[in-house]
Amino acid sequence: MFELGQFAIKEVVTVAFTLFAVIDMLGSAPVLISLKAKMGGKIGVWQATLASGLLMVLFLFFGKQFLNVLGLDVKSFAVAGSIVIFILGLEMVLGLDFFKADNNAKSGSVVPIAFPLIAGSGTLTTIMSLKANYGDINILLGILINCVIIFLVLGSLKWIERALGPNGLLVVRKFFGVILLAIAVKIFGTNIVKFGV
Repeated sequence: MFELGQFAIKEVVTVAFTLFAVIDMLGSAPVLISLKAKMGGKIGVWQATLASGLLMVLFLFFGKQFLNVLGLDVKSFAVAGSIVIFILGLEMVLGLDFFKADNNAKSGSVVPIAFPLIAGSGTLTTIMSLKANYGDINILLGILINCVIIFLVLGSLKWIERALGPNGLLVVRKFFGVILLAIAVKIFGTNIVKFGV
């Protein structure tokens, strides 16, 4: 499936940093803390990490084929993901509840945490774009490095919440809510114009 001869530490580092910036686990911490409260105070750290890692690996090798089978393209996928991210951002800024509380940590850890927050349309399209310039083995290693970071951040949410405190968490939550809205609008705007409507 991939050649070991393509391995290059420089490419692994570049891919890992690119995905780290796109996934933005540290920036997503306030959103994750908010979702954690809705899920009975716990997130399935292993489930979220494995689900997001599996999605990224599947998209690395079968992304375009999978979307083609469903009759979809990357742009449709990106627009759908942006709508979910936009709703999450609105929740954070306005303090409203669009998503119902889900006390099942397993289901909540997959949607919306693993997808679209971690392995969202931006992450998955980035992985498919990286294939044009980097070897599959290097992208795979970059994904695995980010899975370790995802696991560490998800496991540290209680500590992050304690460090910020209730007031700090409220301020950061609203700030990152605006950031999420901006990201959603950008993804939506970039991809909707390509539909030719």
